[in-house]
Amino acid sequence: MNIDFTKKWLLVFATSFYIVCCCLAILWKEPLWLILPFFVVATGSISFWITRNTEQLYWCFLLVLPLSTEFNFTPGLGLDLPGEPLLIGLTFFMLGSVIYQPSQYRKLFNSGIAKWLVIYFSWMTISACYAENTWLATKFILAKVWYILPLVFLTAFIHTQKPNFKKLAYMLCIPLLFVVIQAQIRHGIYGFEFIAIKKAMAPFFRNHVNYAAMLVCLLPIGWLLHQFSNNSYRKKWIGIALIIGISGLFFAYSRGAWLALLVGILGYYLIRKNVLGTFICLGIITVFISLFLLLTENRFLVFAPEHDETIFHENFSDHLSATVGLKDISNAERFHRWVAGCRMIAERPITGFGANSFYPTYQPYTIAPFKTWVSNNPEHSTIHNYYLLLAVEQGIPALIIFGGFLIYLLLQAQKLFHDFQQSYYRMIAMATGIILLMIASLNLSSDLIETDKIGGLFWLCAGIILTLQQLLKREQSSFADSAIKKPD
Repeated sequence: MNIDFTKKWLLVFATSFYIVCCCLAILWKEPLWLILPFFVVATGSISFWITRNTEQLYWCFLLVLPLSTEFNFTPGLGLDLPGEPLLIGLTFFMLGSVIYQPSQYRKLFNSGIAKWLVIYFSWMTISACYAENTWLATKFILAKVWYILPLVFLTAFIHTQKPNFKKLAYMLCIPLLFVVIQAQIRHGIYGFEFIAIKKAMAPFFRNHVNYAAMLVCLLPIGWLLHQFSNNSYRKKWIGIALIIGISGLFFAYSRGAWLALLVGILGYYLIRKNVLGTFICLGIITVFISLFLLLTENRFLVFAPEHDETIFHENFSDHLSATVGLKDISNAERFHRWVAGCRMIAERPITGFGANSFYPTYQPYTIAPFKTWVSNNPEHSTIHNYYLLLAVEQGIPALIIFGGFLIYLLLQAQKLFHDFQQSYYRMIAMATGIILLMIASLNLSSDLIETDKIGGLFWLCAGIILTLQQLLKREQSSFADSAIKKPD
């Protein structure tokens, strides 16, 4: 009935539009007006076809995500190619899909994740109104739109209709395996030297931190593929690929990624024992106590580095020794920026300085005792702690909202693991929770949510959680129906 009613009004609109164009053509003596209706119909048909076949473009994006490279068109405009243009296209096609089949998305938009994201975007928009550079803040919001809409909601839409998590896993892991193998070969030519790792991964990754971060986050997915493979031949090759991945992680020489691996292993047991929430509460309490002790009587000044002794070490063993002795240049510079960030938060705790504004504004807030040899920041990098970055650029409310959303995702992953009856979905929930914990750990010393690789994985994980929530309802409904039909 509703479909016939819609078709009727579409026919009325199309006829009226054609009559108006004919009148304009006669009135203005311009025959080109007669072409417009046919152009609109053709465009509509093409748009309809694209929105019905958006899934193919989605798989294409996953395939190129590990291979994307940063490209700057101008000093102020850069994109990750070819991944980001695909995301922009997916966003428009998804919006078209919502228009053509709104009922299919209604449950997704009524979910808890959608409500969190509405709050997230609402505050982002409010803070943008107070940004020192409104254009930069607007670009930031647009980028969030084309990452979140396709990776969260389109992921849930596709996999709720026809779950295909194995295909998703292969699409991500196979291209990254190619990157790891070529990086290992090129790095081997340089004798696996610490100083040479950056040369081995270009152009796919900016630095060894980003490379190791994505590698460690995809190890749980590789582990899942190995667990679920029934073919002994395929299982053997997946095992070999996992060994290559672990060796690649070792030779990436990223301390943050090694720590994230330990966090992931710990997360496995926390989720399995259903005590992740308690661990998160203890972690938050520990952070607050540590901040209180550091800020009281300026105790943080104890960690100020010795300027002449804080240097870059080309040998990795020296690099680790410097880390333990708090004389490592990268961590010393982190302290330098963290102190500046805390002083910026104190000045604008609610609205922040605006998205993408840390680099142009932080230098006046630094203090001399923490200055290092690289404090002039030639790379234009940011604060190297995503949680601090949020508070600096968008205010403490943004940190609370994002932190609440992250905790919600983690606890949902744990809940899904324990609520599902099917072991297949239980282990997907487990792997997703582990990846989210790893990403949370990595962003304590980096700001990788704003990169295409780890940012893409984070929002993809949110989409998988949303998918699993829908599939759990379906499973529970199926069991309920079976219980009703079962005879006494």
